[in-house]
Amino acid sequence: MKLKTHGTNILNTEVTISSSHGFWLINGETEYFLSYTDFPWFKDAPVGRILNVEEPTEYHFFLPDLDVDLSLDIIKNLEEFPLQSKM
Repeated sequence: MKLKTHGTNILNTEVTISSSHGFWLINGETEYFLSYTDFPWFKDAPVGRILNVEEPTEYHFFLPDLDVDLSLDIIKNLEEFPLQSKM
């Protein structure tokens, strides 16, 4: 019997906690540091909620436990997206 691969790789994106200053989002072979200063809604979130990240479409990240949507464009060009949570 020959098995076929179905679906796509679900392990393309993951989060690792780096320090009390922020965490790393790893997408493919690239890492992005999200500081709690720039992304304050993550600061007091339980680690398990930050670790639960999905990539519904390419370069679109959704953290369902926190109801947070991010794009790679926002992460890389934060200065172009001045609207930030004031927590």
